Amino acid sequence: MNGRILNRGGFIETQRRGKVVLIRASLLLALLGLAQLVAAQTAEVYVSSRSGERLVRRPDAQFRAPDRKAVSFRIDPATKQQRIAGFGASFLEAGMVCLNSLAPAAQEEVLQTLFDPVNGAGFSAMKTVIAGTDFMSAGPWYSYEDVPGDVGMKHFSIQRDLGTNGLITFIRRAHKYGRFVLQAPMDYPPDWMLRDAWKDQTVEPKYYDALAHYYLSYLRAYETNGIFIDYLSLFNEPGIYTSISYENIRDLLKNHVGPLLAREAVKTKIQFAEAPNRHVASKEYPVILNDPEARKYVGAIAFHGYSFTDYDKIAALRRQHPALEFWQTEVCYSYWDGITTRSVPLPKLDFSDGDFWGNRIFDDLESGVSAWIYWNMILDENGGPWLVDEKHHNADKNQQHSVVVINRHSGEVSYTGLYYYLAHFSKFVRPGAVKLAVAGGQAGVRCAVFEGPGQKRVAELLNSTAASVPAQVLSEQSTLLLELPPFSITTAVWRRR
Repeated sequence: MNGRILNRGGFIETQRRGKVVLIRASLLLALLGLAQLVAAQTAEVYVSSRSGERLVRRPDAQFRAPDRKAVSFRIDPATKQQRIAGFGASFLEAGMVCLNSLAPAAQEEVLQTLFDPVNGAGFSAMKTVIAGTDFMSAGPWYSYEDVPGDVGMKHFSIQRDLGTNGLITFIRRAHKYGRFVLQAPMDYPPDWMLRDAWKDQTVEPKYYDALAHYYLSYLRAYETNGIFIDYLSLFNEPGIYTSISYENIRDLLKNHVGPLLAREAVKTKIQFAEAPNRHVASKEYPVILNDPEARKYVGAIAFHGYSFTDYDKIAALRRQHPALEFWQTEVCYSYWDGITTRSVPLPKLDFSDGDFWGNRIFDDLESGVSAWIYWNMILDENGGPWLVDEKHHNADKNQQHSVVVINRHSGEVSYTGLYYYLAHFSKFVRPGAVKLAVAGGQAGVRCAVFEGPGQKRVAELLNSTAASVPAQVLSEQSTLLLELPPFSITTAVWRRR
């Protein structure tokens, strides 16, 4: 007869086949509790892979004993890194033109697939733009104040943005499915604020006050129409578009824009510029960030990801300014980006292309970015439509790659490899999550871990190799073992206990 009792000495006395075995009760209960905890803890697993899986939910994975043969990643929960603001792309007229080419039900399906956090990608950080850019292609180049000398903004108008292909219309429709922060840069102010719109596109200092009121009028007009701009970015790639030095941006910020928005109690934060790449940002931004009177108006740092290098320079700049969020706010494939040639057709529909973008997201996250925003969200089968405007440096034949491709003739909608890799982050790593330090890995296999409210953790694992890889994430006293398919991204979601 077998029996079990707790005796006065704190031991469990077990009778088995006439023999008495004494086990300290506290030890046994602890072991039983640990075994039950490890056995009970599971993680949801989602995979997109070259073999055909697209955000497929696999059977839940259990936490278990470590496997010496697996690629190991160890979480350091005590080392918390940047807070995540979001992931997404850009609202542009070109995208709305393409979307409006579809039947109404198909249009809604695309918007849901992009913005719904449950049934779609849940894009959470988005770019809009202040009037004309190269893909504001529903009409000719425009600004919101085209009456020369109207410094009082009496003729200021956002009427075009309210149209069928307009930005406000686009943003409102996206808001039906999800919520997101918005940041808005400007390529050019109204031409009459420039020395010579054709030959010298430098902003005249005598119009700095007028330009500050132009920004304010934009923010107020959008808010009147139900759209709050979270971050105002004063210049998009200054020197490539508007000609203005970073010293003059500093003066415009601290003497004109910053004080005006403060007096008017505007809640929008300021990103003073968007350098074309990390090298320029690291070189030019200190002139603003090291000036206390300018720095007090800076709400976040924005830069573009072109050239795909110098991640260490952004990491170094962030270490100097740890209180500020760093946002990668524009990057794309195009024929002038230095990595895409005319022999490669754009847009690119091959799923394997997503691995390139997955690695770029990892690179930026590891350098400390809080938001990652791609350029064109939707384009057509030709990588357009694009605006042609020689005066404002918008050349013809500007084919680009987008997150979603809509064939305006056949109605076919293609979700690119970029979409799926980006969706793994935007859907599961929600705003407010904090990146945790992770050690380990091997060439071609990467892991990033985030912790959100309620001790919810998300691990993103990238396998950029042609072989299936067993990988394990060591979380406190337990281990999550996952099989990573070739050329894939895997998301694991669990609650820490």
